[in-house]
Amino acid sequence: MARLLIERVSRSFAGRRGRPPTPALEPISFDVADNDFLAILGPSGCGKSTLLRIIAGLDAPSSGRVRLDGEPVTGPGPDRGMVFQSYTLFPWLDVKANICFGLREQGMPAAEQERVAGDYVRRVGLAGFEHHLPKMLSGGMQQRTALARALANDPKILLLDEPFGALDTQTRALMQELLLGIWEADRKTVLFVTHDIDEAVFMANRVLVMTARPGRIKAVVDVPLPRPRHYTLKTSPEFAALKARLTDEVRAESIRAVEMEAR
Repeated sequence: MARLLIERVSRSFAGRRGRPPTPALEPISFDVADNDFLAILGPSGCGKSTLLRIIAGLDAPSSGRVRLDGEPVTGPGPDRGMVFQSYTLFPWLDVKANICFGLREQGMPAAEQERVAGDYVRRVGLAGFEHHLPKMLSGGMQQRTALARALANDPKILLLDEPFGALDTQTRALMQELLLGIWEADRKTVLFVTHDIDEAVFMANRVLVMTARPGRIKAVVDVPLPRPRHYTLKTSPEFAALKARLTDEVRAESIRAVEMEAR
């Protein structure tokens, strides 16, 4: 059975001052198997983040439903770990305390919290920074902390909404490699929203392309590149061919989105 099922999910937002509702997502359906890594691409405003928030239980669909291991998603839960573009760390807590937050909420004994947090501090390369507050860290280090916090809860699915979008190019590339290394070791199910086509091709098993608003599924493209993936893969002919195909798909929708806004 597929781990995650999206069944005819749609979302509309109430119009202002008596205007009709604004559709963000038209009914879409797809599934994500256990251990899959699915990237979601599309033009701005196509509903990518809205879809991820619905899966996370942070928003409710206007119609349809989301099921995880057969159970309907009706709200947030520890079985889904979320990482946003903004770092969303608690500024008054140090690195280790931020990572321990969800573990403490679940009632995990303090000694076990220390063990789990220490393990993820090492895995994301923050050893020696355990007691630094977020304001003392670079953007990449803050996002590593956010990633460690999400993973420490051992979620069934990791949901990432443009997690590296605020980082400089080199830090972003290193974060991609860090996340891939963790995924290849743990094989968590991952849904990864991004605007970066290179990033989608480099990381994912499949790429779902969405249309201009209201978002629908335009294409699902397999990424049959070998794993583990080394950064030099980005210069290969196979990578270039996939990037070119996805660029054409997304560009057409971006043009359509601009034309719609101009009407």
